[in-house]
Amino acid sequence: MPKLQFDWDDAVAHVTKRDKRIAGVIRKLGHLRLEPRPLKSPFHALMRAIIYQQLSGKAAATIHGRLMETFGSKRDVTPANLLKLKDAQIRGAGVSGNKMKALRDLAQRAEAGEVPTFAKLCRMEDAEIVERLTGVHGIGRWTVEMLLIFQLGRPDVLPIHDLGVRKGFAIAHKLKELPTPDELTDLAEKWRPYRTVGSWFCWRATEI
Repeated sequence: MPKLQFDWDDAVAHVTKRDKRIAGVIRKLGHLRLEPRPLKSPFHALMRAIIYQQLSGKAAATIHGRLMETFGSKRDVTPANLLKLKDAQIRGAGVSGNKMKALRDLAQRAEAGEVPTFAKLCRMEDAEIVERLTGVHGIGRWTVEMLLIFQLGRPDVLPIHDLGVRKGFAIAHKLKELPTPDELTDLAEKWRPYRTVGSWFCWRATEI
């Protein structure tokens, strides 16, 4: 299974040296670290991501749990079995119509071999993974970036549209307004090649 694809301590040292404001966050929370916890397969990870989109964690977890129960057991959660579920079963778990369409498209593509395994994803470049997976209905760049960070442990991912990252950057740098995605792209250039670490500590900055 995938694990962190870089040395965490070296990356933290790099970001600390390049960004004094984020270094302050790291001094407070440096005992914390990113630990990828891959799910069974990219299909499972993306299925979960679709359900969690635009919902609070608690609501999404409830819907995800209900949908899992319709399969009977964890072993039965497969693309083929998802395609066998009736619309009423999926909607009955609380899944919206648009998300149901996304889940079915994901399952069809996974069945057709268009969703790479973790082993194959580990051999692909970030940009290639983004291009491949955003072809699935309902999967946008942000969703794939979360997979790159939390499932594949990639070192240089910057989710410029993530509200938490933008908010954390503003908090750490004492900005009056959130940086726009384009502004964040430029401002976070100094973290390269470890923009994942800078982003992760921006999330942590919102918790201080």
